[in-house]
Amino acid sequence: MPTVSVKRDLLFQALGRTYTDEEFNDLCFEFGLELDEITSEKDIISKEKGEEKAKGASETILYKIDVPANRYDLLCLEGLVRGLQVFKERINLPRYEKIIPPEGEGQRLIITGETVHVRPHAVAAVLRNITFTKERYDSFIDLQEKLHQNICRRRALVAIGTHDLDTISGPFTFTAKPPSEIKFKPLNQSQEYTASQIMDLYRTDSHLRHYLHLIENKPLYPVIYDSNGVVLSMPPIINGDHTKISVKTRNVFIECTGTDITKAKIVLDIIVTMFSEYCEKPFSVEAAEVVYPNGKTHIYPELAYRKEKVKPELINKKIGISETPSSLAKLLTRMCLKSHVIGNGNNIEIEIPPTRADIIHACDIVEDAAIAYGYNNIQMTIPKTYTIANQLPLNKLTELLRLDLAAAGFTEALTFALCSQEDIADKLGMDISATKAVRIANPKTAEFQVARTTLLPGLLKTIAANRKMPLPLKLFEISDIVVKDPNTDVGARNYRHFCAVYYNKSPGFEIIHGLLDRVMQLLEVPPSEENGYTIKATEAFQKLSRDGM
Repeated sequence: MPTVSVKRDLLFQALGRTYTDEEFNDLCFEFGLELDEITSEKDIISKEKGEEKAKGASETILYKIDVPANRYDLLCLEGLVRGLQVFKERINLPRYEKIIPPEGEGQRLIITGETVHVRPHAVAAVLRNITFTKERYDSFIDLQEKLHQNICRRRALVAIGTHDLDTISGPFTFTAKPPSEIKFKPLNQSQEYTASQIMDLYRTDSHLRHYLHLIENKPLYPVIYDSNGVVLSMPPIINGDHTKISVKTRNVFIECTGTDITKAKIVLDIIVTMFSEYCEKPFSVEAAEVVYPNGKTHIYPELAYRKEKVKPELINKKIGISETPSSLAKLLTRMCLKSHVIGNGNNIEIEIPPTRADIIHACDIVEDAAIAYGYNNIQMTIPKTYTIANQLPLNKLTELLRLDLAAAGFTEALTFALCSQEDIADKLGMDISATKAVRIANPKTAEFQVARTTLLPGLLKTIAANRKMPLPLKLFEISDIVVKDPNTDVGARNYRHFCAVYYNKSPGFEIIHGLLDRVMQLLEVPPSEENGYTIKATEAFQKLSRDGM
């Protein structure tokens, strides 16, 4: 869950009243949030870097509030205050207005065909005659960062650029060029660099280096120019210094480029709805025209309102309450979902505002009604039908075996279900194609490339990591392995395996043999070649012995 840090005094000022810490914690719980921590900038620095570094830091009280990952409208002070005020019925939900300038007077963003293989989508809007303060400006920048880390997936899906419109002139062009042909002064730098030099410059930057991989291997880099050739930004890396905004900025041009047009539209809607309250005409946004390579045009932001109908009986049944339709409509309105009863009370019509992209299905509406009603207010009842929980037979058998194996003097190990291809193939003298291993499509590291097909590599790694421990080492593991199976819906199947290892200066085969006999005795499997068990050497373990592994 994302965490939003807000200054307590600033928050209380915006809410129009003060709370004790306990009162505000209760308010957050009622609204479906969680007050995670009460701290200060000084405390944070002191914990991370020590008290010496914290000297002189601000002691202003900060509230750290955990917000649901899909509630993008609560990621800043403005949205949080607006949501709480509507929830407490102190204000009505504002109506967001899209203002389309007269023809020829609005801003245009032209997308060229070169962007198709890099970042093909872009949306734009203008916040006209906005008034920033230091706190509002900080919140504006912080919201962008929160969105980048959340819905934008660390800028992979969407990158946000905000620019001082008074320093540039449209129409703007979103194109892609070879790195050597792009040259501008990056944000907060003192000189111009080519795109290649910019990538080298930020390779060691603690913040921006995490985004370089998104375009560094592309033959063309995305870039946005104004009509005079001034670079606005090179998404998703850095904005140009020429267009940087400040507290004195009055008109903000916002562009969102990305690989997912739906996410880009949501991000733009969230930014403009959160901060349009500071415009000369509150909650109004100036639209911008985006021209696509095929010549088609679209006006952004969409700020689309849509309506859904839900039956009161469904809400009552799912939550376990018995409220009237009008009462349910009131609960939903408190959650920023303006609602009213239609017909003969058979339906509730809900208007979904552009800030609530998280409302996708009727169950999302039911969830908001439950939050507004209060989970603690729902009466606990005994279900009309009941079942008695029972352990799966396989898991029950596994638990019983674990107890007896531990009683035999062996220590249980829990190893990773993922491993490298070498672990299950080369190091065991097998070909990877013979293992029927399930491969991970996008492994993050070489250590986690496939799902294990045997438990042995994990135990061997455990022994290797504990060679300094007193001998002997007696380890076992009972867990699942995964192999391909085309006959299943998912193309793979789990099998419960048991593996034990005895490690000492002397072989000790009789100890493992004895353990095997004990396990088979417990399972009531006799030693027999026909209907029981036998011990045979395998090629893999013969190779292990020859290689000294």
